[in-house]
Amino acid sequence: MEKMNVVIVTGLSGAGKTKAADWFEDQGYYCVDNMPPMLIKNFIELTLHSNKRIEKAAFVVDVRGGEFFDDLHQCLDDLQKVEDVSCKILFIEASVQTLIKRYSETRRNHPLSAGSTTREVIEQEKEQLSVLRERADYIIDTTKLKVAGFNLEMEKLFIGNEPESSFAINVTSFGYKHGIPMETDLVFDMRFIPNPYYVPSLKKLTGNNKKVFQYVMKQDIAKTFAEQLHQMIQMIIPGYIKEGKYHLNIAFGCTGGQHRSVSMANHMSKVFEEDGYRVTLKHRDL
Repeated sequence: MEKMNVVIVTGLSGAGKTKAADWFEDQGYYCVDNMPPMLIKNFIELTLHSNKRIEKAAFVVDVRGGEFFDDLHQCLDDLQKVEDVSCKILFIEASVQTLIKRYSETRRNHPLSAGSTTREVIEQEKEQLSVLRERADYIIDTTKLKVAGFNLEMEKLFIGNEPESSFAINVTSFGYKHGIPMETDLVFDMRFIPNPYYVPSLKKLTGNNKKVFQYVMKQDIAKTFAEQLHQMIQMIIPGYIKEGKYHLNIAFGCTGGQHRSVSMANHMSKVFEEDGYRVTLKHRDL
């Protein structure tokens, strides 16, 4: 007899747990929203001994449960002891700024606040969920994801593709004089590379131009950096996957975001694509 597949969907309010539940429902999961955690085990035990066996179920559990939410860790411990159940935890999150914007647009109140959603309220929720986040098997950050992108992330995680092929690398170029992008995991400063801006024939072009690209990438220091960065990314991605993180945001900056950062972002995006990762590329300040 195959095990019953159970997914506990949790995370920050406004991050996209409802979208996750919709996706699971479309895939034939029996979905329950906001069930008290201690009732989840009872529900599963009933279905395991029922003639109408449920093969896969998803439960959305979050801080809306109030004092019942504290029972979730015990519930998870109990489920891990049930031989006929395979239980995974999916944690949905987004940046504080993104969550504030979403609540502002929908005009809904945060579960922990009777009034406006503030940074303090979201940080409070993050603190409450920190231990649960550490237990999560999968973590999805929806800050930059539209519905199609989110669904693609879900498909990669739960329909069985290889983890490496599902890993996404989001590459951004930017100019320091316009500020560092907020949502980045790794930021690299390209201002150590000779600047095409001071070459008259290249000054008004960008890193998307072949001549500028060749000027930047022919520099020995640029080639060495790209090779060593490639090695580092290859080394750390398995660790990210093991920790349930399936995307990485990398930003390359230079003074104006026109030449060196664009060239390096273009080069590394191609390298990552050749490795088989899903890659998005954005030149913020062009």
